[in-house]
Amino acid sequence: MKRFGFALILLMTVSSVLFGFNGRIKGLVFDEKHQPLDSVKVIVVGEKRFAFTNTKGEYHMLKIKPGIYTVRCELKGFQTRDIKNVKIRDGLTTRQNIKIIPDSIKWEDLEVEIFQEEKVEMDVTTSVRSVDMGMMEMQAITEVGNVLSHQAGIKKDARGESHIQHNTEEYSTITENQFKKVIETPISTFSIDVDAASYSNMRRFINQNQMPYKDAIRIEEMINYFNYDYEYPKDNVPFAVNTEISDCPWNKQNKLVHIGLQGKQMEQGSDIKSNFVFLLDVSGSMNSANKLGLLKKSFSLLLDALKPTDRVAIAVYAGAAGLILPSTEVSEKKKILDALNNLKAGGSTAGGAGIKLAYKIAEENLIKDGNNRIILATDGDFNVGVSSTSELVKMMEEKRNKGIFLTILGFGMGNYKDGRMEEIADKGNGNYFYIDNILEAKKVLVTELAGTMFVIAKDVKLQIEFNPAKVDSYRLIGYENRLLNKEDFNDDKKDAGELGAGHTVTALYEIVPANAKTEKKVDDLKYQQLETTPYAYKTNELMFVKLRYKEPKEDTSKLIEHPLQDEGVKFDKTSNNFRYSAAVAEFGMLLRESKFKGDSTFDSVLEMAKGSMGKDDFGYRAEFVQLVEKAKLLKK
Repeated sequence: MKRFGFALILLMTVSSVLFGFNGRIKGLVFDEKHQPLDSVKVIVVGEKRFAFTNTKGEYHMLKIKPGIYTVRCELKGFQTRDIKNVKIRDGLTTRQNIKIIPDSIKWEDLEVEIFQEEKVEMDVTTSVRSVDMGMMEMQAITEVGNVLSHQAGIKKDARGESHIQHNTEEYSTITENQFKKVIETPISTFSIDVDAASYSNMRRFINQNQMPYKDAIRIEEMINYFNYDYEYPKDNVPFAVNTEISDCPWNKQNKLVHIGLQGKQMEQGSDIKSNFVFLLDVSGSMNSANKLGLLKKSFSLLLDALKPTDRVAIAVYAGAAGLILPSTEVSEKKKILDALNNLKAGGSTAGGAGIKLAYKIAEENLIKDGNNRIILATDGDFNVGVSSTSELVKMMEEKRNKGIFLTILGFGMGNYKDGRMEEIADKGNGNYFYIDNILEAKKVLVTELAGTMFVIAKDVKLQIEFNPAKVDSYRLIGYENRLLNKEDFNDDKKDAGELGAGHTVTALYEIVPANAKTEKKVDDLKYQQLETTPYAYKTNELMFVKLRYKEPKEDTSKLIEHPLQDEGVKFDKTSNNFRYSAAVAEFGMLLRESKFKGDSTFDSVLEMAKGSMGKDDFGYRAEFVQLVEKAKLLKK
């Protein structure tokens, strides 16, 4: 018993050193019949942290500051439940089971109410193989670890690797854009977004016969997963602005505005050289076929698409970061593949150290007037070193002006950290994709290589001024995480999105015409009178589109202006671009259960999508139709 007690103390000490002093919380959520509940949102109030329960009713949240909190459970059709005075302790896991009941039941109607007692457990989530100690102590710690791992729900695979059996996926909360009165807020400003992670992540859920979490749905990323048949730019500008307006399909009294940007294509035979740093997460959480296994296959595809003169370095991170392969010409493909295929997963996740190392390598091998890019592949579960999103973002902001761009590839499920990766990509001159299968890897890294890897314009911002004589109010669909202040548009120091070669960017606005009969929700102002200029009534312009961008190597922006008039085009006469993007947006609102979905139905999405398929060389649009049909069945 003395050996056991000594080992237990030693294990607690080692765990504190390796994993830091952060609390965790986990537990079960079940109904009045003690049946586990799936997709319950569990919130640690005050920490802005939340997780969703898995099919077994389990939830698990990491890295919570010690303190006393209220834990809240939310699920549609059930009463919101608050459990107060839940203690989170340093280096320990608090287990809190919670019962919630349907809206139709009252607590007093239940014969027995079982209040769950708080239970504190030691965290044992990672082996301590790297710690130098005597064999006796190590054996004792292994014995303790086996006992505690069993209590904590940790299972080991055939190789003896530990795996946590909890769903700890995390998504940032999205508050949908509201309608804004033009007379009060005539200007809308946002940064472009060419990320597509939300779409492929949504596909992963539906193909597993689950509806995705609402906050996993970013409608602009779903729309921009697809390329559109826009006119290409003329003269020397890097992209063209395409606009269209017609009736809104889910709200017939309103209008839908479609804005599309088309980037110029790479010139044939372009001799631009590339300096890539592959930064690969090889921590224990990546040890599965759909993570590290798929990662290796994906990067093998990318190597086949690169030029022999391009250069690749490989850095990895687990408990620490290290350089596996110095910058090497792609002509030595076997050497690169050998380094890639020899990777094995294990240990914790020093993501911050890995990012620092990758930037250092990229800077050391910088190609002037070339393409310099870090490709980070991870499940986003950073838990050692610089790990908070704010710290990582600060570091990325310091590095992004070096002329080095970033691509983030997300892999896996169960512990996927979507919100963290999206924010890092946004702040680091980057783009973000989720690789759910080998075909998606081919799409991102081979088929759309130029658009993914070669930047033709950076800090691209859109600003729209609406005419109050023609438009009563408007709502930007999606882009909630990309909104800017109106002053940011002319501020060249303000970071914004990047546009790749041949890439398209699409944005939709739903607008309420000035003559529409709308409910008066805000009283008239007492101290201020808002007036519209006579010109606004004389012109046929509904809105004025302004766009700012910088050349990749420049720091001063350029301006493009584009007025838009309503030509009275009926919905069935609009382009395939218009109708297909509307179908994708409507599907996104259905998945989010948006209060703005109006008359949206899965059938109307299918009708629009099938009728505007257009050119579909790779079958992406046909696959979308299948996903809508699956979602329709899952919602029955």
